[in-house]
Amino acid sequence: MAALETLLDPTGTDERTTDATLAPRPGSLRGLRIGLLDNTKANGTALLANIAELLRQTHGIGETRTYTKSYFGTPLADELRDRIAAECDVVVSAIGDCGSCSAATVADGVILERAGVPTVSICSDSFLMSGAAMAEVQGFPGFEFMTVRHPVASLDADGLRERAREAVPEVLRILGVEA
Repeated sequence: MAALETLLDPTGTDERTTDATLAPRPGSLRGLRIGLLDNTKANGTALLANIAELLRQTHGIGETRTYTKSYFGTPLADELRDRIAAECDVVVSAIGDCGSCSAATVADGVILERAGVPTVSICSDSFLMSGAAMAEVQGFPGFEFMTVRHPVASLDADGLRERAREAVPEVLRILGVEA
């Protein structure tokens, strides 16, 4: 008879995979502190900045704070999670535009939701399956993240503004805010 082997979660977050409850949705973004979590991929910061500007114009968001992960392919570190949770009301995280960074971007969203911060994770549509697989691995198969049209990394300023305009309605929907 073959012996059973223990499988390990490659993300190293196995002990946190039991809560599949979303953080409470804000209802409105007016005056809220918005965290922008950049995973260091090309154009991630610019996409997030464009989204924040549109949210400022249309929904009166308060301060924005940009955070940068140390590496795009792994989930955010506990100390960064704690800092973001203490300093922000909601978070938008971007951009998953390859397999490992898409999985990590979704993991970041799950981790922040479990820390009580409503989060929108953004991946490019070519990596939808990678993001969905990570939500499953994280024990949160219903975690709702969003996609934008691929590619993002090669876009110019006009292309990034267009992707941001396309993304904002979905960002609002996931955060439970009326457009």
